[in-house]
Amino acid sequence: MNNLILTTEKNKIFTIILNRSDKKNALSSAMYHELCQHFEYAKNNHNIHCLVIRGDENCFCAGNDLQDFLQCSPDDELVALEFVKVLANFTKPLIAGVAGVAVGIGTTLLLHCDMVIAADNAHFKLPFTQLGLCPEAGSSLLLTRLVGQNRAFELMVLGKSFNAEKAYQYGLVNEVCQANELIQITEATALNIAQLPNDAVMTSRRLIKQATQSVVNDVINDEGTEFARLINTPECKTILGKFFR
Repeated sequence: MNNLILTTEKNKIFTIILNRSDKKNALSSAMYHELCQHFEYAKNNHNIHCLVIRGDENCFCAGNDLQDFLQCSPDDELVALEFVKVLANFTKPLIAGVAGVAVGIGTTLLLHCDMVIAADNAHFKLPFTQLGLCPEAGSSLLLTRLVGQNRAFELMVLGKSFNAEKAYQYGLVNEVCQANELIQITEATALNIAQLPNDAVMTSRRLIKQATQSVVNDVINDEGTEFARLINTPECKTILGKFFR
């Protein structure tokens, strides 16, 4: 059986590679559980100074596995929320390399990253309301703070898709590169960070994030409550069910 998530550890960098290309790296409850374990490992290992998350040069993450969501139990729904909380409270530099589709959580997780490198083939979309759902992962705060209320409404309520250049203009990504350069540039960025004095990096990161850390956690809880309510409404179940008829 193919491992849906691969990891490597080298040069004080821990890399998580989403490896479910046949489903465009859509995240199942089992994958969320595994991601939580990997993030906790990286957080607690003193030899790891930087974490990278990426797919390959063609695809990052198509969001939640909708079929899995339809079949999941309340406990399975909670593991997705648990991953969001682990992500938001991760204490080390987090770098993302994004190519191809970045949908839903594939975009909102980037709001918790310290650096995001995007390939020029990347496409971002937040189709929350189209699925009968609401923003998650703190995006109702973090994306609004980044792009402003009107643009946030356009992206999260109307679900307008945007490309890598727009993501750069919005401040969501740090750099846009060619797809065949994505992995190399992402790795080089992580290596540059991992080689800096670690105490200084960790302290600086904490100071940068401290002003919003507590409120982000509150927003994530509020979003999680509403998301769990909406996913169990007849309207949402009908919308999700249409994908598999």
